[in-house]
Amino acid sequence: MSWISARRLNRLGMLNMNRRNVDYIGRYNERSSYPLVDNKLRTKLAVREYGVKTPKLLQVVRQQHEISHFREMASELDGFAIKPAKGSGGKGITVISGRDGDEFIKGSGARESSEVLERHLSNILAGLYSLAGTPDVAIVESLVQCIPSLARYSFEGVPDIRIVVFQGYPVMAMLRLATKASDGKANLHQGAIGVGLNIGTGNSLNAVQFNRPAILHPDTGLALENIRIEDWETMLEMASRCYEATGLGYMGVDLVVDAKEGPLLLELNARPGLAIQMANGCGLLPRLKHIESLKRLHFSPAERAQYAMTTFDQS
Repeated sequence: MSWISARRLNRLGMLNMNRRNVDYIGRYNERSSYPLVDNKLRTKLAVREYGVKTPKLLQVVRQQHEISHFREMASELDGFAIKPAKGSGGKGITVISGRDGDEFIKGSGARESSEVLERHLSNILAGLYSLAGTPDVAIVESLVQCIPSLARYSFEGVPDIRIVVFQGYPVMAMLRLATKASDGKANLHQGAIGVGLNIGTGNSLNAVQFNRPAILHPDTGLALENIRIEDWETMLEMASRCYEATGLGYMGVDLVVDAKEGPLLLELNARPGLAIQMANGCGLLPRLKHIESLKRLHFSPAERAQYAMTTFDQS
């Protein structure tokens, strides 16, 4: 990066990785809290105590001999998701959206047998997808059925909302839409679209793919400029509650909107990426500094969510 471009980014209030790591992750995140957010099962159990809903837990597979119970459990299900508890970046997640006889149908349309899924569970337990290659636990969750108003924008995968929370305050948010390039996953570095969201309203601001402006979704062809997230204030309050549940001062909260259950927490991230700034067209630093300057932090999650909506509204 040239000296001139660095100055321009600084004017925009862009948070860079070094500053994020030292001034925010290092300063505000206790190392003792990391195992909680790096483990999806522990996260689910922790946030439940604070009124944050997650997809229904159908089965936990901790030992190889427990895999034999999977086929019986899944025999009555049309859809579910298998996840490694300590996986990252979407690795090891298998989503089943239907079945045809003895075969399970993935979101991509591919078909898998019970034997293949059981082998996948075995690989999860062996640590194939865990952060450090250590033995893991597999969890089977109910399938998220995204509300149609959002599902139509995404290619195959379920769209999710990433909210960056600092000291319990939601400070920036984006909608992540899967694309063919991202293989149906909502990971921006793989080619998903990031749509910046106005904290004040839940309305879309602008969008990027591979850090370049995007006007239309490349696969659905839909315009990305007039998207509105339902139950927005509820989602901000849910994100804020995760502060009490984890004690993390700086984190990413990933939510989805289920057609029946409403907003649900997917997972937490103690090291959220910085592409959310590109999606929003503005930097995190001014908002983070504003929260740091508060003489008295608001006590309840609802108060913090309301304060963020008023203070960071870009209407």
